[in-house]
Amino acid sequence: MEQTQHILKTGTTTAGIVCTDGIVLVADKRATVGHTVAAEIKKIIPIGKRFAVTIAGTASDAVMLSRHIKSEIKLKELRSGNEVTVKEAANLLAQYVYGNIRQPSMIQGITHFILAGYDKTGAYLYDIFPDGSITLIQDYYCSGSGSVYAYGYVDAAYKSSLTVEEGITLAKGAIKAAIKRDTASGNGYAITTITPQGIQEVEDVTFQSPMQ
Repeated sequence: MEQTQHILKTGTTTAGIVCTDGIVLVADKRATVGHTVAAEIKKIIPIGKRFAVTIAGTASDAVMLSRHIKSEIKLKELRSGNEVTVKEAANLLAQYVYGNIRQPSMIQGITHFILAGYDKTGAYLYDIFPDGSITLIQDYYCSGSGSVYAYGYVDAAYKSSLTVEEGITLAKGAIKAAIKRDTASGNGYAITTITPQGIQEVEDVTFQSPMQ
């Protein structure tokens, strides 16, 4: 058995949807070891009062980097006396990801994040790719092994005038489509909204059977 089969990975389907009044994040809950369903894991992580990320890749690295960026944002705000912008938060996380994948290690820490947040200029969505590159997303982005199925669903229904309430419905349909077809996605899903009113987990569903 190859060494990589012993590494806990999130497999995954995650997505972020830009709406007129905020951002909707959705993610499944399945973690795998090789081809085995290993655990249930939270894949949407708040990293401050105004920011949240979805995680994919090597679970330990993704969680560790999420903790690092949360601490870095808080420290930067304390030192400067100013709120960190979404762009600044995304760039800070991208720097961590860049350094993490290039750090010599027996276990390669491949991580992928979707970061959502809001500041005084509005709500924004960023893709932080495993190589540390960063992209501002204007509409929606899906990641992980089930992303092709999520994209198929969102592509057909997304519109630029989407409200957060409509985005929640769209996100739910997309994650269910991915879970139905992708064996590395499942165990349930969570949906979180990021708006000027705050971060809110609006749905957290766990399936009774781990094979769902």
